[in-house]
Amino acid sequence: MSHSTYNKLWGEAHEELSSLLTQELPVEPLRPERDRVVFFQRLATLYVRYVQIFRQLEEAYDQVVQPQKRRLIREILDGAMGRMLELKNEMVEKEFSEYHYMDDVIQDLKLTPEDLEIPIPRYFMSERSKVLRDRSKMLSNMLDLMGVVEKPKPAGERTLSVEEAVRIIQVTERARQGRLRAKFMREIQRDQDRQRKSKDRDLGASTMDQAAVCIQKVWKGFLQRKRTKREREEEMIFLGMAMDQNLPQFCPAALVAEATKTCRRTKQEEHEEDYQKSLISITNSLRELEGPNMTETMKDQIRQWFIECHDATGSFPDYPKEEDGGSAVIFADKTPEQLMEELAAKEEEEANKKPKGKEETKDKGKKEKAKGEEEEEPGLKMLPSAFLSELQKAQKTFTDVWQNRDESKNFNQRHEAELIKEEKRKEIEAEIRLQVDELMRQELANWKLAVDRDKGRKAKATAKKKKASKSGKKKKKDKDLTADRTTESLYQELVEQRLLKPADNVKLQDYIGDYSYLGTTLRQTDIEPMPSLSDVRQVIALYAVLPLGSQVVHEKAPLVKAILLVGPSGVGKKMLVHAICHETGANLFDLSPLNLVEKYPGKSGLQMMLHLVFKVARLIQPSVVWIGDAEKMFYKKVPKEEKELDPKRLKKDLPKILKSMKGEDRVLIVGTTSNPLSADLKSLCKLYTKTILIPRPDYASRYIMWKQLIQRNGGVVTSALDLSSLAKISDGYTQGQMVRVVQGILTERRIQQLAKRPLVSAEFVAHLARTDPVFQDEEEALKAWYAKTPLGRKRVKAASGKDEEEAPAKGGKDAKKGKK
Repeated sequence: MSHSTYNKLWGEAHEELSSLLTQELPVEPLRPERDRVVFFQRLATLYVRYVQIFRQLEEAYDQVVQPQKRRLIREILDGAMGRMLELKNEMVEKEFSEYHYMDDVIQDLKLTPEDLEIPIPRYFMSERSKVLRDRSKMLSNMLDLMGVVEKPKPAGERTLSVEEAVRIIQVTERARQGRLRAKFMREIQRDQDRQRKSKDRDLGASTMDQAAVCIQKVWKGFLQRKRTKREREEEMIFLGMAMDQNLPQFCPAALVAEATKTCRRTKQEEHEEDYQKSLISITNSLRELEGPNMTETMKDQIRQWFIECHDATGSFPDYPKEEDGGSAVIFADKTPEQLMEELAAKEEEEANKKPKGKEETKDKGKKEKAKGEEEEEPGLKMLPSAFLSELQKAQKTFTDVWQNRDESKNFNQRHEAELIKEEKRKEIEAEIRLQVDELMRQELANWKLAVDRDKGRKAKATAKKKKASKSGKKKKKDKDLTADRTTESLYQELVEQRLLKPADNVKLQDYIGDYSYLGTTLRQTDIEPMPSLSDVRQVIALYAVLPLGSQVVHEKAPLVKAILLVGPSGVGKKMLVHAICHETGANLFDLSPLNLVEKYPGKSGLQMMLHLVFKVARLIQPSVVWIGDAEKMFYKKVPKEEKELDPKRLKKDLPKILKSMKGEDRVLIVGTTSNPLSADLKSLCKLYTKTILIPRPDYASRYIMWKQLIQRNGGVVTSALDLSSLAKISDGYTQGQMVRVVQGILTERRIQQLAKRPLVSAEFVAHLARTDPVFQDEEEALKAWYAKTPLGRKRVKAASGKDEEEAPAKGGKDAKKGKK
């Protein structure tokens, strides 16, 4: 696509953003909404619209080659991402659920479920590609030196006893002898048949006719079946229900478009390099050519101000402090008298700032609170946003600079030199102002001394007043246990101890699953639906991938420090952990209880281990700290066979470290568990702020999954394979079990036979029958456990109608009357 295409896409995103900002930042604040359903609909509509803006901006940022435009698009992209997370957080608080079903909003906006998919910004990886390559190479070298094979041993491998080994050998040998005996018997039978036929052979005319008719019958039947099959396929292609086999697998136009996109990314790098060189050259040029004039102009203006103030007040003014803006305050559109009054008022205000007594402050706080409660109108309001002001500012920049800019002469989309000059003039002016301020402060002091000497008075000291040191206890800093060691040595030690591992090459999109089409219908009938795998994928993208990928978003958006993934064994919890690391380029630290056995023993060893892990995690962020079998850390009662492993080692120290993590630390703790019932619920939920329940796949997800798994493992899906029936009978089986079944069927030999013998559903049934599915009881137990979590309890309370009391409670009696 051309430059104009992506400029148009960017412009459309800004039009939608302008409409949203007008709605979110009205001239008069919106009145609180009493109806929770209406308020949630408003939130959901805003969320969906921001998702569409985010998708457009992500595509534009990936393909626009003009470096100055890319900087502005990146700023708006991060803002839209952050606002999207804020709205998601509000929806969770208002609906008391991590999963939302917005079918009506999608219909109103004429969108499809695919339009709600959260894309992972490609700049997460592309802008750090060199760092990630170097880190991956370093990790591979360390593992090679240790002689570690990255692929884990198969889970089914175990040591056999002598009796078991003898029994297996006996069974195998008897089977071999049986097959050999059967082969001999078949040969004997074949010889006997041949001899009998040779004796009875009588080639008469009637026999020849019967043979010809038989051959014709078989051949005509074969031809007719082939013709019918072809006609049926043509009909399905005509109706648009099947793909034409003769079409090329990859459309030539799509391949050309992909090559063009790759070419544009290469141009981005070239233009960025050229832009950086121009920044340096233009800055130096401006400093040399315009710097001296700026200095002289500032000095003349400041001297003129001295004289005007002296003429107006009879004395020279105090020079504005650097904290107040220095001489920049002088250049504001104010008269000398107004400026003097403003500076005097500031000094008086600082002098009057004294700590008030505790009781006075407390009483004042109570009065303000009571007053606020009286004035506050009952209802639901949107929380303040940390991103709207930045979005508004970026929107104004787009309108002023880029919206109507004539770029007819900039066909190659190189940088605009005039924009660089405007930006750098301000920076150079700020630098020069600091130097001029120092000189003019000294000159003002000399002027005052000269005037005082003439009047015979003592010169007033103009030295800066030392700021009174703030009283109060200083926060005790944590002692750095490895201050004398380099990051590389700490990294190597963690790799050697197997606490830092390479992440698997899996994408979040590889977590296959379809949209939940019955979610809204079930909720309208007061049935809480199980989330679909598509919902899980979106929640992981919002809570884990986007904040870890962007520093701006992580610092300002609602902070999620720890996530707990709960679900039956085989639903893909570990895969999601690896996908988070792969999509964001994060380091993977493994603090699973079984991985910590006999490592860093004792209390001091535990402190050192946690210090190493979280120090390295902060230094080379983003990082993911994975805790497999998270329930073991909070066992209600430790099983006898696990007492020696000490699974509860981290129970006390990990929450303390979690508390010390701040917004600038892009570190996420992810716990996975398939048996949360054995853990203390209160302690578990206290550590993990977000609990995500992952279900077994539903029918729609299973249908897509069977198709893609078969194709990925070398199989071919034909009309002989009834995927619908296969998806129906595999109800209750997890993704992991389905993967093992497909791998067990599609062996190398079976793939070679596909041309003559296509796959059928019966082959899968036999393999599925050997595997135990996730029964309904197990899923219901997990749902019951989730209902006891803080968010689950709120959801149950809301379903029973008790949440309606919250809004009227603020408004008092009037609100209750309104309710009646």
